[in-house]
Amino acid sequence: MQKNRTIIFILITFISLSVKAQQADTAKDEKFSFHYQTTVITQYKPGFQAQYSGTNSLSPKEETQTSITSTLFAGAKLWKGASIFINPEIAGGSGLSGAVGIADATNGETFRIGSSAPAIYLARAFIRQEFSLGNNTAHQSTDDNQLAGNEPTKYFAVTVGKISVADYFDDNTYSHDARTQFMSWGLMDNGAWDFPANTRGYTPSVVLEYVTPKNELRYAVSLVPLVANGPDMNWNINKANSSTLEFTHRYSLSGKNGAVRLLSYLTTTDMGNYNESIALDPTAPNITATQVYGRTKYGFGLNAEQAITKDAGIFARASWNDGNNETWAFTEIDRSISAGVSVVGNKWKRAGDNVGLATVVSGISQPHRTYLKDGGTGFMLGDGNLNYGLESLIEFYYSAEVVKNSIYLSGAYQFIVNPGYNKDRGPVNVFSIRVHARI
Repeated sequence: MQKNRTIIFILITFISLSVKAQQADTAKDEKFSFHYQTTVITQYKPGFQAQYSGTNSLSPKEETQTSITSTLFAGAKLWKGASIFINPEIAGGSGLSGAVGIADATNGETFRIGSSAPAIYLARAFIRQEFSLGNNTAHQSTDDNQLAGNEPTKYFAVTVGKISVADYFDDNTYSHDARTQFMSWGLMDNGAWDFPANTRGYTPSVVLEYVTPKNELRYAVSLVPLVANGPDMNWNINKANSSTLEFTHRYSLSGKNGAVRLLSYLTTTDMGNYNESIALDPTAPNITATQVYGRTKYGFGLNAEQAITKDAGIFARASWNDGNNETWAFTEIDRSISAGVSVVGNKWKRAGDNVGLATVVSGISQPHRTYLKDGGTGFMLGDGNLNYGLESLIEFYYSAEVVKNSIYLSGAYQFIVNPGYNKDRGPVNVFSIRVHARI
């Protein structure tokens, strides 16, 4: 009851502010920037068939869960090329069954939520210094963590502070934001990219960027959690860290914009090893019993997008990691491929609406499969047994603009086959309602 009152209060406050808010004058350079977002997602699943359940299984019973995030995006210009941004955030609620039991989890907002009780914390706090490498500029409009003004089209930038690494890597015009687009974890990012983050999705990092109109190169080194999917970061950076490298090429095909991104990453920390855990205890393997510094996880990702008309675009992703050691931060996926289409509503005179349809198919390595079959658990999966099959998810959503540029109402449907890679469970149907509001 208290959680529902908090959600209602935040929504009423935001709606009152957004109706009165004036549009920012984006023709001028901003010295300060303030934006705000609230997203509430309610998901319902009917009961489904399951031959058995384990510690980290999706519950086969009928279930409804709600999540909420509210974020303030505050920014200020410091000196030429430099800016600072701070994002306090409140999050609460839960994913279905506590966001376990499905590798391609259904609510992308819940990976930021450590407990069901609403809590306030500092999501981001970083400084960005940009160095112009040419005389050409383009106007940049005001946005979350972005000051309006003329920006160089060719530059080198350094960002230092607490960030979400996914803000800089694996971007995609049609599928990258669970607050406005597809909600599944396997659709909003490359699933096999075990990107560094705490439970809520943030980590201290240093990001280097070299950007030109057609090509972009980014590198980041980040802290990783002390424990898998944990809230606290490991500051022993010599032994525990994650590096991410990505190259982006932008192009035009028959006058329609497109982009291709190639990503690689390497994480090292005191991970447990699947095969060693099984050898140590074949009947009840425990990954934490084999944790030792020096272990690594590495992987690659491909990300492509292409506009096909002025209103529609398609996207695809494919990713892989070695799968020998335990997943440390994102989700238990070692191989993944996804594709989808997104359409803006101009054809039916709803320019602020958009509709999307996508699918993702994910799998895990042989050592990971054996570990789960023998009764092992990760931080997301563990049915006590495993009749392995690829996990697949289809998602359809429609987002309707209720108040221009401010409030959006979405409905979504997801169909999951082999949840947690288990043929003995499911299929699962998930229905969602999402309210997203922003200034």
